[in-house]
This record gives sequence, C-alpha cells and structure tokens, in this order.
Amino acid sequence: MGLKDEEKKADETVEDQPKGQGTLSRKNSHSSLCPTDDDEEDEDKKLELGPMIALKEQLEKDKDDESLRRWKEQLLGSVDLEEVGETPDPVVKILTLTIRSPDREDMVLTVPENGKPTSKGPWFTLKEGSKYTLVFTFRVTNNIVSGLRYSNTVWKTGLKVYSRKEMLGTFSPQAEPYNHVMFEESTPSGMLVRGSYSVKSKFVDDDNKCYLENNYTFDIRKNWL
Repeated sequence: MGLKDEEKKADETVEDQPKGQGTLSRKNSHSSLCPTDDDEEDEDKKLELGPMIALKEQLEKDKDDESLRRWKEQLLGSVDLEEVGETPDPVVKILTLTIRSPDREDMVLTVPENGKPTSKGPWFTLKEGSKYTLVFTFRVTNNIVSGLRYSNTVWKTGLKVYSRKEMLGTFSPQAEPYNHVMFEESTPSGMLVRGSYSVKSKFVDDDNKCYLENNYTFDIRKNWL
C-alpha cells in the first residue's frame, strides 16, 4: 500500500466518525459569548463590606479554637499585642527620612507630625548629578494598615517637574519601627536645575486615609553643604 492509499484510508476513517467525536476542538455556546441577565445584575451590584472590627476583638474572638487561632496567626502575621488598641483604626506615624548617597554620610531628618519642617530655609540640599536613596522609618500601631502608599510631587518656580507613586505594602502593629527603602534615583545636573524646589508628599492607605502630608523645600546645588 502506498502513501496516497494510506492518506485516502485515513480520510475515509475521519469522515465515517460521527460529528463531535474524536476531536478536541470546542465551540462556545451563545450563552458563553453573551452576558446573561444574572451577569448584568452582578455587574450592577457593588461590593458591600461589613463594619471594621478592632484587631484586638478579632484576636480575642474564638481564641479557644486552636485551628482557628493558628489560621489567624498565619493570616495576620506577627502582631505585637502591646501595640493593639481597642479601636479599629490603624495608626501610622512617619518618624524619620534618611537620605543615603555614596558621596557623603547619611542625612537623618526627623519628620514633624504636622508635616511642616520648622526650618525657614530648605529642609535639605542635594548635589547635582548625584545618586541618592530615600529611606522612611515609621511605626504602625492599633491595627493593620493595608496598602500603605507614598506619593511625591515636586515643583520648581511654580511648574511641576517631577511626580512619583510607590506602594509600600501592608503592615501589622509592632513596637519595632519599619524601614522602607525606595529605589535609587539621581539628581539632574547643570546650571538650569540648580535652585529651590517645593515638595508635597503624602502617605495614604487603601481607604484613602492620609497619615501624613509633608510640605517642604529643598535645594539642588553644585556641591553638598
């Protein structure tokens, strides 16, 4: 039997098979392509969350159930009970801003609670064309803060020249402060970029609760001060 005869026999065998058998292909039904009335109703529904419960109450609830207690520990992580309060709202306090650069020693700046440095001049000075990294130190108490993020907008002579946003993460209450290291950046260089800049930075969570709005000025100069 030649190759052509084998191909002819194979074709006849396929034709003899009932349609829908012996294949892996599948056609979508009309219902899978078009939304049903139930689907449209689900789209109209908004997710309704229950009332926020204090973390201490959640930890105390069902504490005699060993399996449930272990599940909560895995879910919530390491929670310092001494830092847990009676109210459901988390408390986040930004303590310091550290500026690291390979060209000089670290600058550690205390962040005022009202977000307004007391110095009349610039809060700090950066050298043009230098690499630097920002490190924020903060504490979380009372409850878990979810989706803490940082935003920063910079202006020079009234024009917005820079803007960024960064997700910091979700943090449990603990006595030890957290440190979050931003990615490395570089200052521009040249005579035109030297001068004073104004900044507005914010720390907010998933509920858009603002824990700090920091307004300050800084300088870019030819050399470090």
